[in-house]
Amino acid sequence: MQMTTGQAGDVARWRDALNPPIYLVSVLPGLGVPLLAGGDRIAVAALLLATFAVVLLQHAINLFNDAADWRLGADVDKRDSWVRVHDGRTRPVVVHAIVSLIAGGLLGLYVLWQQDRWWILPAAAPLLVLGYLYNAGPRPLSYTHFGEWVTGLCYGPGVYGGLWLVAGLAPDARMLAGMAAFAALAMALLLSHQPPQIETDRAAGKRSFAVRYGADTTRRTARALFLLFIAALAVGALVSLRSPTALVFVALGVFVTLRLYLGEVNPKRILASASFVVAGGVALAIGWSS
Repeated sequence: MQMTTGQAGDVARWRDALNPPIYLVSVLPGLGVPLLAGGDRIAVAALLLATFAVVLLQHAINLFNDAADWRLGADVDKRDSWVRVHDGRTRPVVVHAIVSLIAGGLLGLYVLWQQDRWWILPAAAPLLVLGYLYNAGPRPLSYTHFGEWVTGLCYGPGVYGGLWLVAGLAPDARMLAGMAAFAALAMALLLSHQPPQIETDRAAGKRSFAVRYGADTTRRTARALFLLFIAALAVGALVSLRSPTALVFVALGVFVTLRLYLGEVNPKRILASASFVVAGGVALAIGWSS
């Protein structure tokens, strides 16, 4: 059965709004756990479920973000906004976000119950609240000087730290290295989004890093944060693998970082570079442990 032009257009709008590659920022920390765990035994099923819960929570935050930006006037030129999928109505977007938030939260609670690790919840709860406040209220945190820091906290200690503990691993230097790495990656990705949106963000009263410091400084900072991501992962890999394989991983990271420094900084390039490094590192870690 062939789709009509209108149906094809609707599918394209949903696909553009969903933007599947952006969820790599939640998937990569899940891959980063076995990368830095080395040969340590991990709870694979719990890690997979928890990573999917993070994806659902990110989806909810993306929806809340589109609704808040539309309401406050920052997304007037954004063609792939979820609000456009719903013909300019924010209410269905918020309902969609609430459903995704509840689903992700319940799945996360199920994993904690399954692993009997309820003690993680008090540490994770404040970061979940921060993630919600990032887009909530008349003055969301994403519109203040704290937006980038909140992103780093949520993805570093929040996502990576939580996934590390859910996988059954104890806190140690590798966990700290992973937290620093994925906090830096999330902030680099956020900054790489900002330069094309400076004028609309400024008009809407958004005090993003790019609005405050300009496009050139934002791109340089995104590059530096990506370098920190590579450096922190390299330190964690050296601690974890304790083998010549770790040196290959370091060389891989240096190569990708140089490629990023020599090219344009944008979200697709950062995510592709990070995915190449993490996937390559996991392959090396599996090969060494076997």
